[in-house]
Amino acid sequence: MKGKMLFLFSILLILAACEKDFVENPVQPIETINIANSTDEVQVWETIPHSTKIVSKQSSLSFRSDAQNLEEIITINETVKFQNIDGFGFALTGGSASLINAMGTSRNVLLQELFGNGPNDIGISYLRISIGGSDLNEKPYTYNDIQLDEDLSLSQFSIENEQINLIPLLKEILIINPNIKILASPWTAPVWMKINTLGKGGFRGGSLNPIYFSVYADYFVKYINAMKDKGITIDAITVQNEPLNEWNNPSMYMSADEQVSFIKNYLGPKFENNNITTKIICYDHNLDNPDYPIQVLSDSKAYKYTNGSAFHLYAGNIGAMSKVHDKFPNKDVYFTEQWVGGPSNFIDDLKWNINNVIIGSMRNWSKTAISWNLASSPNYTPHTSGGCSSCLGGITINGNVFTRNVGYYFIGHASKFVKAGAVRIHSNTTSSINNVAFQNADGTIILIAINNQSVAKSFKVNYNDKVFTYTLNPSSVATFSWK
Repeated sequence: MKGKMLFLFSILLILAACEKDFVENPVQPIETINIANSTDEVQVWETIPHSTKIVSKQSSLSFRSDAQNLEEIITINETVKFQNIDGFGFALTGGSASLINAMGTSRNVLLQELFGNGPNDIGISYLRISIGGSDLNEKPYTYNDIQLDEDLSLSQFSIENEQINLIPLLKEILIINPNIKILASPWTAPVWMKINTLGKGGFRGGSLNPIYFSVYADYFVKYINAMKDKGITIDAITVQNEPLNEWNNPSMYMSADEQVSFIKNYLGPKFENNNITTKIICYDHNLDNPDYPIQVLSDSKAYKYTNGSAFHLYAGNIGAMSKVHDKFPNKDVYFTEQWVGGPSNFIDDLKWNINNVIIGSMRNWSKTAISWNLASSPNYTPHTSGGCSSCLGGITINGNVFTRNVGYYFIGHASKFVKAGAVRIHSNTTSSINNVAFQNADGTIILIAINNQSVAKSFKVNYNDKVFTYTLNPSSVATFSWK
């Protein structure tokens, strides 16, 4: 018996050593999560940047009668509801897909951890992909790159470039999470449809020639149907990624006037005539110019076809999302992109993104929070010439080894706990503790809170006339769960 036990122990040591060879991560995955099943029990996961505790399970708390006098009080009221949540996730760029597909034995482990719903998975529920190449592909391309002057019938349209990495990977992700939602955004129209491009080749800058507005709308229809034929449903599209940025590679300028005309006269009617239910989302650029989506939605015909507006935060203030929502409360709002620059400062990047991308976007009516982008190499590749050369992925992939970065954790603080279909509910902020609260479909309450102070802060959470208290470490984030 002793010999048999020694043999089994040896086998376990060998397996552990093999696993270390292919998944060596200095920062650990999110710890096992068992959602509380009693209204008296509160479970807590905290990230303490100054320590090794990253989304670390803390001792459970209990609701009690209010007996402690604290100035910082967060009151949760699930009867006051705001927007429904579509999900949290990343941009799955062509570069991300190529890095993941080139992995070996750790690839399946990574995909399960990212998209699964198991105890140690973070449950990504929303993805953004590019229509054609983005600046985080090895090179720019569209689905109608031709040698001819024009192709009005789009007879040369093809998504075969995506058959190499993106489509096979999306199919695997859909097996793990069949309900994941996908948003698609173009970085440019086919070059032959553009005028006034910046440089030879035409992928960079320029604008859509108005004589091709109709055929470009057909291009969107073909894309959505082609992806559907591959088993991939595109839940929503944005009309143009960063329409006021013509310096990226690829890129395309599109004024608000042009976007209004394109949506109301071409894209919207063609979606309608082809029975396409994919949502049309306008703008998809920085929050310093909320007047752009307001102009689009102020046109009655464009309003009819447009589901809402999308935003990035490379300029402006996260509160501008509420300006658009308040003007058009029946239209949805989406936060679709924010990068982390490499090399990352974990503490600063965690605090900024929790305050803005997670809490800020949600408190300003967003249905999504999407980080740019899912994966990069240690050298931030691949990217196009002139594309982002220092974009840090949520994970870094070096051959068969992956490392979890700050993006993995600030998205994970939400995606693991706040399920698609959840609703944001009322919670007040305090002088020290910024926060946002949700209720999942199963009744579970989720509170995400951050202490922005340089000293620990104690606070109370008041829910249905019961309270729990917690002391949050300096510059730390916690997710609380109870039912």
